[in-house]
Amino acid sequence: MAHSHARNTGTKLKPEWFEDIAVNRSATERRAATLTTRRTVKKEYQAAWLVKAITCIDLTTLAGDDTPGRVRRLCAKAKRPVRDDILEALGLADENIRVGAVCVYPTMVPHAVKALHGSGIPVASVATGFPAGLTPLPQRLAEIHYAVGEGAAEIDIVITREHVLTQNWPALHDEIAQMREASGEAHMKAILATGDLNTLRNVYRASMVAMQAGADFIKTSTGKEEVNATLPVSLIMLRALRDYGELSGQTVGFKPAGGMKTAKDALNWLILMKEELGLPWLQPDLFRLGASSMLGDIERQLEHYVTGRYAASSRHALA
Repeated sequence: MAHSHARNTGTKLKPEWFEDIAVNRSATERRAATLTTRRTVKKEYQAAWLVKAITCIDLTTLAGDDTPGRVRRLCAKAKRPVRDDILEALGLADENIRVGAVCVYPTMVPHAVKALHGSGIPVASVATGFPAGLTPLPQRLAEIHYAVGEGAAEIDIVITREHVLTQNWPALHDEIAQMREASGEAHMKAILATGDLNTLRNVYRASMVAMQAGADFIKTSTGKEEVNATLPVSLIMLRALRDYGELSGQTVGFKPAGGMKTAKDALNWLILMKEELGLPWLQPDLFRLGASSMLGDIERQLEHYVTGRYAASSRHALA
């Protein structure tokens, strides 16, 4: 997938951009809650939005029992995310609908690269001691080099949460900047593990530091925390992203991940993106949904739209 905008080059650490920020939690939660109740998408418009969501999915498997066979099956689903008869009924048979990327562990990258060859779908790899990010920095950087060397076009790094919790912004900026350099030509997504950061103010600050250090995307969660992507946290990250764009003149993408399982979840985040950032951010080069089972439910909803019947979930297996 070609990215249509210049990469974020980052800036030096500028605490004045974020240190004095205040976040009103109740107002944030109210805004996030009302967004999805004031905006509804029905019938053919809902079907169109769900197809758009598919093109923004990072189809993911990050399990301890991943195998090359599972990855190959997931890649087959990535290339044909919706059954041919459903696409035909939607009038999209010739549109080459596919997901935004396939995301795997570093050792699974070569299997995904081979399975996706010629499809135009990039392989994303988690790295840097995912999910805790507590291995020594040289090993974390080596893991990035390994994944890129095996063909990963995108790297999802994890930050050291301690740096946020202790407000050690120089250490956080330096760490992420080194990870960006190690990523080379691969686009880098910075996972903030927002469920571990305690406050929305910390979420805003960590978002801003990650972007100043050169992150091409900011991402909510590893999917392994007790609390993963939520709409209030996403709202704060989007506000930071918007502020960074106004201050730096640079464009950064956004990826919520973890805990999103349904077509309704997909619609909620699409509404949030459109209301906060506008249509340019509803493209896969600026917006990704980190998910796996969500795709099965989206396909099920699309089948209901074209047939009027709900199929068993087993009819829409992912791998």
